[in-house]
Amino acid sequence: MRKVTGVRLQEFARSVLVSVGVPHKDALVISESLVQANLEGIDSHGVSRLPVYVQRMLEGRINVRPELRIARRGCILKVDGDNGLGQVVSCRSIESAIPVAKKWGIAAVFIRHSNHNGAGAFFCQQAIKENIILMAMTNTPPGISPTGGKEARLGTNPIAFGFPVKKGPPIIVDFASSKVARGKIILAARQNRTIPSGWAVDVNGMNTTDAHSALKGSMIPVGGAKGYALATAIELFCGVLSGAAFGTQVGSINEDQGQSHANIGHHFILYYFPHFISEEEYYTRMECFLRMIKETPLSQNSNGIYYPGERRYQRYLKRKRKGICLSDQVWKDLNELAHKLSLPALSDAKL
Repeated sequence: MRKVTGVRLQEFARSVLVSVGVPHKDALVISESLVQANLEGIDSHGVSRLPVYVQRMLEGRINVRPELRIARRGCILKVDGDNGLGQVVSCRSIESAIPVAKKWGIAAVFIRHSNHNGAGAFFCQQAIKENIILMAMTNTPPGISPTGGKEARLGTNPIAFGFPVKKGPPIIVDFASSKVARGKIILAARQNRTIPSGWAVDVNGMNTTDAHSALKGSMIPVGGAKGYALATAIELFCGVLSGAAFGTQVGSINEDQGQSHANIGHHFILYYFPHFISEEEYYTRMECFLRMIKETPLSQNSNGIYYPGERRYQRYLKRKRKGICLSDQVWKDLNELAHKLSLPALSDAKL
């Protein structure tokens, strides 16, 4: 394992992106999204993604300078992402939706022609800074088989929610429709590690601990048939309603011979809660709610009660202070990328 500070890692990621033609402002958004995931302990959505992003940009499969087309009708925004990277497309779309939500109390965003957009928690925190509650979802390349089947037809489609909290970190709920995010298996395959039993099945529908076999097979839905149903609903919002690809039509940037355009869809709903309840009452009721949660009697061997997003924030503070640990393989991949682009290599942190 190698260690690096969040600041240095973000500088590295930003310089890499700028070197392949990404505008400075967009490079800052992408690098911040990736490093924030690492800081929060979601390494599957961190800088390990950078080499494949850059490769697809160099191949022309991701547009480094997208010109979004946004059509608005009332509180609904329909966005064409012009094949840009998902973090850029999503952040710009949310920026456009914030004044709409503040005017109407709510804004619904439907996005097509986008790409992988990283961790949904990142967008939740973008909205929370504006006193906005956010629901975020995206479809993904096929990763889940319908219950009873053995071939992936639906994405591992994640959903996220973010709620502002006055005293303490925000409430962040962010999870995939599969038992774990597919990115964890991608990362395990790159590092030649096995995966826990119960995460995925092979092409024959049999349980597997081999990450490479899992990527050829399908993920196990969270909660069984309920996860399959959740993935279906997200596919309908992000694929069918948005005009993006859905199911087996969705392209993958992780495949060398993949489609030229992934055409991923995203869906966001922004709630400006002062239209529904005063800020004072909202935060008073939120504090009361969290106190009720935190004062739950502990079960035997419990380590305490945490509300969603609290442990994520604790990991963020710890890694910001002590540095981010990267596997030897990820470290090697990043420095090979730097060498390819004639940029300075990463060096171990001095903490």
